Amino acid sequence: MGEKVYGHHAIEEALKKAAAGSTLYIQRGLNSLASLERQAMLTGKVAVKKLSRTELEQMIPGADVRGAVLDLGGPRRGASHLRETTVSQFCASLAEDQSALVLILDGITDPHNLGAILRSADQFGADLVIIPERRSVQANETVVKVSSGAAQYVTLSVVTNLSREIDLLKKNGFWIYGADMNGQDSYSTEWAARTAIVMGSEGDGISQLVRKKCDIMASIPMRGHIDSLNVSVAAGILMYEFRRTRG
Repeated sequence: MGEKVYGHHAIEEALKKAAAGSTLYIQRGLNSLASLERQAMLTGKVAVKKLSRTELEQMIPGADVRGAVLDLGGPRRGASHLRETTVSQFCASLAEDQSALVLILDGITDPHNLGAILRSADQFGADLVIIPERRSVQANETVVKVSSGAAQYVTLSVVTNLSREIDLLKKNGFWIYGADMNGQDSYSTEWAARTAIVMGSEGDGISQLVRKKCDIMASIPMRGHIDSLNVSVAAGILMYEFRRTRG
């Protein structure tokens, strides 16, 4: 079997790009899944098979599949149905004066956080999301499900060395903004036309090596009783700030 997707909305989006050899497994007797079955059949490429609830749950142990699992086939490292590129290819694709928004994730380990971040990245039009190959969650089935299908539309780059890729972004006109609660007010921050926002890990924040590469540290003003926001919420706010000022 290949990459598996679950969750109604995530399956709907994945079916739009599913290749020949994919299979939609649905639970027998669930009329609520008729629309997914019809969409799969209309692709002309996706087979439909009906299983018992027990058989479906065994496909992704511990997951709440809610009666449907899409197997995209063609297994390889990572999610074959996601959009991927290298940072070098991405930079080469930009027109001379083209603005761009890049999100760099420095050690996000919770798949629910990554899924929520990718959903925001789609909504705010992030042009690229960079994820390190090690010490980071990858775009797995849970991430795709939590993103409600948005992971299908966000371009990802999985890299071995964040610092090296940041240097490449800088050579291509990007300014690097690190998210930090002690940074300058994000509301009054002047965002560059080519902006890369670095979000640190849930527990330790941005690593020291990556922090040294940042041109500006930006913070989100808060009035609550706790001292920090969830990383996925913070990422969404900072991407919004870029779009609010740069369009």
